[in-house]
Amino acid sequence: MIDTRARHALGASTLVVALASLLLACSGSPDTTSGGGTSPSHDVRTTASAPAAEEPAAGEPAAADATEPAPGVEKVRDVFARLQATYNDGCTTPGNCEYFLGRVLDELNGLDAAMKADPQGPAHFKEPLARIAELRAELGGDRSFENLKKHQQLLTGTRDRINAWMQGHPEDYR
Repeated sequence: MIDTRARHALGASTLVVALASLLLACSGSPDTTSGGGTSPSHDVRTTASAPAAEEPAAGEPAAADATEPAPGVEKVRDVFARLQATYNDGCTTPGNCEYFLGRVLDELNGLDAAMKADPQGPAHFKEPLARIAELRAELGGDRSFENLKKHQQLLTGTRDRINAWMQGHPEDYR
């Protein structure tokens, strides 16, 4: 005998399978009619998959999404996640140090750009941006492995301080 929870789970999984089948069937290439045009089912799929957007009233400017960075710039949370991933790497593996230090620098530079483009504005990220600026000044534009190795503690220390700052501002990366 199947209890009520099991029946509901079975019913829900059947519904999920049916919906997935329907979505899969609708996601194929456009059907064409014998007349060379597109079928009504293609029109429905195209319309259904288009994002819904409210049109601004006549004379009103379209409002920008206050939670999105400028076009072409990543979100702070995405770059920060990659910066955190550098904690799983380091200069302990032979031949990996050059890659690791370059990666940390790249992620800090990406975070700098994301923070400056964030809708909250650079003032919100004053402390981490200042730390990245200090790092850049110390590196003097020299990305050579020798210079990055010389400043390894500064690189990883900057990453660690920014990580600590971000941990105190979870709204910026969740």
